[in-house]
Amino acid sequence: MTETMIWQKTLTSDGIVCLSLDVPDSQTNVLTAAVIKALAIELESLYIAPPRGVIIRSNKQNGFIAGADINTFAEQHSVEETTQAIRQVQAIFTRLENLACPTVAIIHGFCLGGGLELALACDYRIADDSPRTRIGLPEVKLGIHPGYGGSVRLIDVIGVIPAMTIMLSGRTLSGQAAKKLAVIDRCVPERLLHKHARDLILDPPDPQVAAPVKRVLSHSLLRPIVAYFLRRQTANKVQQKHYPAPFALIDCWQNRPVDRDDYFAAEALSVAKLIQTDSAQNLVRLFLLQDRLKAFAKSSDFKAQHVHVIGAGIMGGDIAAWCALKGLTVSLQDQSADRIAPALSRAYTLFERQLKQAHLVQAAFDRLTADITGQGIAKADVVIEAIFEDLAAKKALFLQIEPQLQEHALLATNTSSIPLEALAKGLQQPERLVGLHFFNPVAKMQLVEIVQGKTTAGVWPQHAAAFTRQIGRLPLPVKSSPGFLVNRVLMPYLLEAVQLVEEGVSATIVDHVAMDFGMPMGPIELADTVGLDICLSVANMLAPALDLAVPTTLNTLVSQGDLGRKNGQGFYRYDGHKKLAVASGSTQTIEHDAIQQRLILRLLNECISCLADHIVEDADLLDAGMVFATGFAPFRGGPMHYLQQQGADVCFLQLTQLSITTGQRFTPHLRWEDWL
Repeated sequence: MTETMIWQKTLTSDGIVCLSLDVPDSQTNVLTAAVIKALAIELESLYIAPPRGVIIRSNKQNGFIAGADINTFAEQHSVEETTQAIRQVQAIFTRLENLACPTVAIIHGFCLGGGLELALACDYRIADDSPRTRIGLPEVKLGIHPGYGGSVRLIDVIGVIPAMTIMLSGRTLSGQAAKKLAVIDRCVPERLLHKHARDLILDPPDPQVAAPVKRVLSHSLLRPIVAYFLRRQTANKVQQKHYPAPFALIDCWQNRPVDRDDYFAAEALSVAKLIQTDSAQNLVRLFLLQDRLKAFAKSSDFKAQHVHVIGAGIMGGDIAAWCALKGLTVSLQDQSADRIAPALSRAYTLFERQLKQAHLVQAAFDRLTADITGQGIAKADVVIEAIFEDLAAKKALFLQIEPQLQEHALLATNTSSIPLEALAKGLQQPERLVGLHFFNPVAKMQLVEIVQGKTTAGVWPQHAAAFTRQIGRLPLPVKSSPGFLVNRVLMPYLLEAVQLVEEGVSATIVDHVAMDFGMPMGPIELADTVGLDICLSVANMLAPALDLAVPTTLNTLVSQGDLGRKNGQGFYRYDGHKKLAVASGSTQTIEHDAIQQRLILRLLNECISCLADHIVEDADLLDAGMVFATGFAPFRGGPMHYLQQQGADVCFLQLTQLSITTGQRFTPHLRWEDWL
């Protein structure tokens, strides 16, 4: 691969050099070692003979630069080696920053991590105002923080508070939001990007820097105070022992050297140390597992334009809204307009939150229509059933739908527990029925289980995976079996939490222990959020197949109408979305570690069972499923990875002891021997 193949250089009649990045044999621009080396060569020639100006852009349709090459870090085995590699990139970006001519980064699509760090080394940044534009420094999600000078430069450009807000959260910004925060200089339609870049070079204004009132917060006397508040705010969201990266970033800024190059060196050393932590290694592992999930969609070129969803409840309505948000035409069917109206209202709220601009919100809303009579079925490329969990009702609906389908249309069910073989009985083409199991809330949960029954065949699972990627979700193929993967693994964990409460342990304590382990939400609050009636229904469906005992407390609460968050009373009391108090006090004291063992070991035991039943292909896919569908402590790398790190023999002995002291539900699955 030659440098000219990576960076394509052109010279305009105005004397402006345009460097266009187009990494060969890749759909995405990533800052690989070859890309960095090629950039250094191009900058050297520009340094010797500076042009009128330099424009840096991407030739890829999907975006500017996705970030650094994660695989590069995996090849480095010491802090010193990683620090040196980062410092070399920093030096190249500083070379770009010091060119004796104006430099402009033209951004479209994604501009993330190292891509934004490169853009920050330019004098000016211009972004496409399309909703596809996403700008950010999401490194904390990989257990590190910006290391190519990004933390230094972003604070210089917009000030410490807004810069830290972006970096500590890892969130991405639209073009308009980035312009409002002054991360970029201009946000314009795609057709005007080059014109504005040319204008900035031919008549260059002073480059953007933080206002004096923002710069004063970085004074050495004020940094300890600002850092204290940043740490406290961060600690409200994550624990330092689980996620050290955001706290390391704050420390790096608080202790910043006076000399700018020394600050770059401190940034590089901080990142190099973080890369060696278990947290970063596990988060990077999960990042790479995303690529494996995405690959399931590559064997099909299926592309939907019209989606028809039947069932306007929370799941069905939110699936419809998400598809419309992603640019598809969507018809939403239910028995009456009154049933559909709440779904449309939630959809509008989602569009406002995600799209911001009124014309984009209205365009998305126009793509979503109520369809009481089901006329959209005959026009749809994908039909998704999302009615209540009743086998007879679903079967009757499928028999009614099937004759209306287009030949190429994908027929899917969002069932959370019913085997596809049972649903497909009576269909003329049972091989066509695929499960598309979304998780609540649809707008946040990344994973969709692609459920394949014994009757599922042909191209349909591949089409389902392609559709899942089309709407920005991660497909996970799973075998049709009671509970599939996620609900099957999650249910014993939830029921053990309820059992602990039934024994007199405070729900607050149970939830605290789970969150201390790293779960995003405690199991009791999770049950309240899902709905206790739904938990009970799924538990009763899975109980015979998985030999589950359903605690009496769950039946009692549901029978007296305490359904959780949705009606204000469950294990906790609620005022709208606000949790007020625990419904009952604690009468039993159990050690923190004992509670954690009971919760996590039941979950791990069911993971072993799922692998034995080949619900998913392997342990890596199980880990991906549980993290991306439930938020299982990401810094631990997934349940099976955690099991291996803890030692399968240790967990096996703990399970065996619990089976003796606490109950037969802890009896280790026979296939534990495969992991010992």
